[in-house]
Amino acid sequence: MTTLSPLEQILSRWQNEPGIAANIVETREIPAREAVFGELFEDIHPGLKRVLESSGITRIYSHQAAAFEAASAGQNVVMSTGTASGKSLGYQLPVLNTLLNDPAARALFLFPTKALGNDQVRSITALLQMLNPISGTVPIHAAAYDGDTPASQRSSIRAQARILLTNPDMLHIGILPHHTNWAEFFRSLRYVVIDEIHIYRGVFGAHLANLVRRLKRVCQFYGAFPTFIMTSATISNPREHAEHLVESPVTLIDQDGSPAGRRFFLIYNPPVIHPDLGLRRSAAAESVRLAQDLWAAKMQTLIFVRSRRAVEILLRDLRDKTNSNDVQGYRSGYLPQERRAIEDGLKQGEVRLAVSTNALELGVDIGGMNAVILVGYPGSIATIRQQAGRAGRRLGDALAVLVASAAPLDQYLARHPEYVLERSPEHALLNADNLVILLQHLRCAAFELSFQEGEKFGAVPMDVLQGLMEFLAADRQVHHSNQRYFWISDQYPANSVSLRTASASPFRLLSTQDPLRMETIGEVDEASANWMVHPGAVYLHAGRSYQVEALDFEQHQARLRPVELDYFTEPIRKTTVQKISTLKEEEVPGGIKGYGELLVTTQVVGYREIQWFTRETLRMVDLEMPATQLRTVGYWVYLNEASLEQLKRSGFWRSDPIQYGPNWERQRQLARQRDRYTCQACGAAEGRSPHHVHHKTPFRMFTSAAEANRLENLITLCPACHRQAEAQVRVRSGLAGLSYLMRQIAPLILMCDLSDIETHVDHESVFSETCPAVVLYDQIPDGIGLSESAYQEHLLLMAQCRDQLVHCGCPDGCPGCVGPSPENGFGGKPETLAMLNQLVPFEDQN
Repeated sequence: MTTLSPLEQILSRWQNEPGIAANIVETREIPAREAVFGELFEDIHPGLKRVLESSGITRIYSHQAAAFEAASAGQNVVMSTGTASGKSLGYQLPVLNTLLNDPAARALFLFPTKALGNDQVRSITALLQMLNPISGTVPIHAAAYDGDTPASQRSSIRAQARILLTNPDMLHIGILPHHTNWAEFFRSLRYVVIDEIHIYRGVFGAHLANLVRRLKRVCQFYGAFPTFIMTSATISNPREHAEHLVESPVTLIDQDGSPAGRRFFLIYNPPVIHPDLGLRRSAAAESVRLAQDLWAAKMQTLIFVRSRRAVEILLRDLRDKTNSNDVQGYRSGYLPQERRAIEDGLKQGEVRLAVSTNALELGVDIGGMNAVILVGYPGSIATIRQQAGRAGRRLGDALAVLVASAAPLDQYLARHPEYVLERSPEHALLNADNLVILLQHLRCAAFELSFQEGEKFGAVPMDVLQGLMEFLAADRQVHHSNQRYFWISDQYPANSVSLRTASASPFRLLSTQDPLRMETIGEVDEASANWMVHPGAVYLHAGRSYQVEALDFEQHQARLRPVELDYFTEPIRKTTVQKISTLKEEEVPGGIKGYGELLVTTQVVGYREIQWFTRETLRMVDLEMPATQLRTVGYWVYLNEASLEQLKRSGFWRSDPIQYGPNWERQRQLARQRDRYTCQACGAAEGRSPHHVHHKTPFRMFTSAAEANRLENLITLCPACHRQAEAQVRVRSGLAGLSYLMRQIAPLILMCDLSDIETHVDHESVFSETCPAVVLYDQIPDGIGLSESAYQEHLLLMAQCRDQLVHCGCPDGCPGCVGPSPENGFGGKPETLAMLNQLVPFEDQN
């Protein structure tokens, strides 16, 4: 009798347990793959060949051989192969071979995170310890140079390191501005390695492309023209993306020669627990359930979630259920020593279960996991493949499970698993000529080296470049003299430019447990501080709860105290969208679509306290936090007059301005008086401003104002509770349902991450004179083309939204279609479907 492996035993058990088997909507087995080898080249340095042979490597994988050949010939290269396929050796070999043959040669390795850089330092140092004693040449020294490098070591690193491992941030702020201290290094720079280039998209990608422009400019000043070697996870445009980053031709190597064991991929859709409302058991709860089984079977498992808060919530649940210390969380915000301890624990097997954001998606060496669980669609097909690829110990069996959430996009994928398993991965998009980012880097470049009139800066059009330099001169940041532009401002420009966020200075999180010695427990970026560590927020860190006492914007710090609470908090945000200009507009079936520039203003206006175990909202608290603004581009759609009249005749239009009737003010005062001027939801008493009065059953459901304004239909609510109630009732208009669907379905068409876009319902008719609109916009300053693509693919987007709505089994709206329906049952499914029937041509309504 054949003995089943532990993984096969788990799969067999799940397939025979009704409470689990019924929820597995797809099981796909990916067969094991044999290795495809390439030979070590005859001209490889003898010392390097001996080291490889002593390590048992007599042949290298075909993609490693192809990379060696192309890079050695001076071609820029991008390797796009699977996780754990040996890409590191693919770039180490040509670099080491060149450095052994040319004692003056240097190499620069760029990694998106310090963790990856430190991991590679360990890898290449171990290789050099074997290589240097037998190479017969000048020893090769490799060193990390980042924000953690002690000042006392920096000068010796500059003088001795022939392989410098750093990150884009340090290159931007600590190396290029001081290039004269690195003159010998830049003069002899032969290779630049950029790892994990799929990470560099959107804002980060635009910054990296401009950083490469600055790097190439400094290298050219010293007479160097380095070869670029890049690596990428599976994306659909690796060559195009690499060429956008380095603005030079690139050779693509995408035939993976590494072996792999069997892989099992499951799509798991949690059970429906309330059919009328379409409510499913949460993806997080089901993931915890599956993870417990894997943990009990001693299968090392990594759980990926989409947010830092989700890490802490699942970590707490899993520790409660396993009662074990071998369960850890991993995310940004943890201190470096915490993250390294968890990485080591995973590699050594001491951590059996870890919950992580995409921070562990990258190539940090943590060994191969037996299993990976993805809690909800992570935002892109490429990310699914990257995260799922974390499972697998070379030739051993491995398991990846995608647990669908109740969101429409997840439910669409549960019905169409071929999207996950067969669709090509997304394009990585960036706009290097984004004017805001370009101007920031031109300032940095001018500080580094003066600009000659007519000098190029990458592929920036000369008229644009000239205009920006004249702007800097008029602003007295540069001085124009003798056909050159010289930096004269007393600013250090790189200091004020963050490559990842709007702020270069993170907020330190200080624990006030000991008033005499406050301890830093973590950090958050400025963009997140408003909503993560606002006063009163419960901040979760490594499974512990802290409450924020104060947020200091001047000192860039938040003070927190450890607490034991039975609740956590969620911020309440208010967003307004203003149209700056219309760039395109045209008629479409049933309505008008437009595209233009927008100003998006977001403000945290309160927070909810949510009980841990019941997820019940205990109360809502008002806040007044500073507003943040985003200037971007967006696409909008609204109905034309004929469609609007059709909806009104059918009784499906609920979005005209409400006239509350002549008795409204009196009834409003009587309701507040009856309720003793106290919020009937959270108990808050009125302050200087009067509370609001809300219609329990929506005003639009009545035929007369007098009937709607009966006292028994009115309730007094504080502004925060009223915002929540109105957000629920607003679903009835159908606009919110359409907005919810568009944001969830658009990433499949745009091939982008869900977080790259946002939608908004314009109730004030800002975008048209006739009626409100639904707006979809880029979540990136000045945009990267996503909403413009949505504008172009309008009909396809409307058709797929309608398809999802028609196939959802709920009667009136649920999280799988138009979003959660309010407690009073007035969902928005019929109204949203009526709108889509107007916006989708009849022949496409299949």
